[in-house]
Amino acid sequence: MATIIIIIFAAIIAIWLISLYNRLVKLRNNRENSFADIDVQLRQRHDLIPQLVEAVKGYMKHESTVLSDVTNARANAMKATTIGDKIAAENQLTAALHGLQVAVEAYPDLKASQNFINLQEEISDVENKLAAARRYFNSATKEYNNAVEVFPSNIIAGTYGFTKEVMFDLGAENRENMEKPPDVKF
Repeated sequence: MATIIIIIFAAIIAIWLISLYNRLVKLRNNRENSFADIDVQLRQRHDLIPQLVEAVKGYMKHESTVLSDVTNARANAMKATTIGDKIAAENQLTAALHGLQVAVEAYPDLKASQNFINLQEEISDVENKLAAARRYFNSATKEYNNAVEVFPSNIIAGTYGFTKEVMFDLGAENRENMEKPPDVKF
């Protein structure tokens, strides 16, 4: 009788440990899948950037450093392979695009160009979709990180190499730009 109770207890513990492990795997896969959604939006963003650069080239002859910053940041973002590298590269690209957006303000003819307006609308749409995908990714990452860190699943996580992962945040440079009050000119 005692042997049967020990076997049942061991089976319950084994099933419980297996379910903890499977939950961690599902959460990790959900996080990776949510980053794949971000990748789709980033690809669209990367495809639009050369069109944007070409549209503004003629107007912004004296702003070549801004255009080369955007082009270089796009190239670096496309080369990134890991999720962490992609996050860092995309933050750099976002900062370069912000610099371009600021420079464009000095060119009223460019802002009135229908081609440029259409590109801006497309990029704005992609940025909105990207923001939603980032929110979902960060939610999936938070859920995964919580599972990796809380007891008792942290024991299974440590044993099988599940580690805390990074969120897709603004980055230090973009955070500073977001916290600055806007310049209002009349």
